[in-house]
Amino acid sequence: MVDGSKGERRLYVYNHCINGIRLAGPYLPFAMKYRIEKDSLGSMTVPGDAFYGVQTARALSNFPVSGERNHPSLIRAYAVVKKACAATNHELGALDAKRAKAIVRACDGILAGGRADQFVIDRYQAGAGTSLNMNRSEEHTVNEVIANMALESLGHKKGDYARLSPNDHVNMSQSTNDTFPTVAHIALGLDIQQLIGALGRLESSLLKKAGEYAPLLKSGRTHLQDAVPVTLGQEFSAYASSIKKSIALLGAVTGRGYGPTLLEVPIGGTAVGTGINTPPHYRATVIRHLRVLTGLKLFASRDPREGLQSRIALSHTSGILNTIALELIRIANDLRLLSSGPVTGLAEIALPAVQPGSSIMPGKANPVMAEALDMICFRVAGNSLTVSMAEQAGQLELNVMMPLMANTLLESVDILKNFLPVFAEKAIDGITVNRERLRYYFEHTPAIATLLNPVIGYLNAAEVVKQAIREGRPVTDIILEKGFLTRGQLKKLLSPRSIAGT
Repeated sequence: MVDGSKGERRLYVYNHCINGIRLAGPYLPFAMKYRIEKDSLGSMTVPGDAFYGVQTARALSNFPVSGERNHPSLIRAYAVVKKACAATNHELGALDAKRAKAIVRACDGILAGGRADQFVIDRYQAGAGTSLNMNRSEEHTVNEVIANMALESLGHKKGDYARLSPNDHVNMSQSTNDTFPTVAHIALGLDIQQLIGALGRLESSLLKKAGEYAPLLKSGRTHLQDAVPVTLGQEFSAYASSIKKSIALLGAVTGRGYGPTLLEVPIGGTAVGTGINTPPHYRATVIRHLRVLTGLKLFASRDPREGLQSRIALSHTSGILNTIALELIRIANDLRLLSSGPVTGLAEIALPAVQPGSSIMPGKANPVMAEALDMICFRVAGNSLTVSMAEQAGQLELNVMMPLMANTLLESVDILKNFLPVFAEKAIDGITVNRERLRYYFEHTPAIATLLNPVIGYLNAAEVVKQAIREGRPVTDIILEKGFLTRGQLKKLLSPRSIAGT
């Protein structure tokens, strides 16, 4: 407990600056102006210009872990929820107009980008997100910042909680237990809309290439061995189809169905889902306000108890992101294989050179955009395992691992939505094709002898393949030489329409 003495302030500095390395949040230089705030555990010094208070200061001291603050989308979503709750409490006669308007103004200030520096709690914090929101006498941030911003707008001093309280007014009719999962669903629901847009950009690039490459025949490959021909356009069209399915998966989890959806939120359930300490009609009213503020078609949890016990929607979303990441890895690795070379690899396509590829080998260009996408997707896959562990850790009336799940999922969405448009622009849009290499592989692959099966039978076709390999000659030459087909028949048989159905 800190009483404001010089020695106690040294302890506060030590908690936040170990071996000269700054940890979570601001430390307190002796020359800085500060104030003393009290809570049920005692008193602590707080920087004089800080909008957070004593309980946030405790959390800073308790959780100097990563130096990573909570995701900005989580903070914005919390401001939206607090704004909706204040409006609801006023509408239902539980909160007076003066305080309600001050709280709403403070929330609007946060949504406009103000006071971002005040949300200093580490991502690794008290279970359930208590440190970020607040509950009873434990650590909190959001309610304190909003309360102090509201107090300042009313002409009062920060920390004058007798006039406007973080607990009694900002947190009225709420608990961390119902607000945090609601906030997580809203933040993800909004950010995933941006990810859907980023995936759509990638799909468009792939479809454009599919159309451009539609007539280009090439050797197909299965088991990394030669297979019957396809067109390069078909390969890219298949990639685009995978991305389209990925978009559909995200659309389902952000849509209104009976399955797991981010639109189903437990707000109004308070501590254990029973809705204790809320006025009549609270849930319906706060949902109505949230729908207006977010543009999301949110609805109340069908079973509020399940809405606090289970984080199935977050786990399901994580699984979808993991699936999308695995598909993107597959596509990126295909592009790396197809562009390998330029002399000793497949070299059927060339990815744009966006930076020098070697500090020692002049002229080398590497598939760096595809490599970066791989690493991003590896992180998403790792995050999925983290979320899985957190999902199964729920106990009885509450899953307290929500901060980890929310921040981890938002990170996955972030790194995908930020990079995919760049990948589309700097990797896909600028791809060029080595038509001579495509033609060479197509004409020399023994697999085209498969087309002879209906004409001369499997065994005779196998003999053609063996001779072509033994003599290092194109299969087409052997076919003509043996008289199995005329040149005109062979040309028709090897047309894109005949081979690939285009």
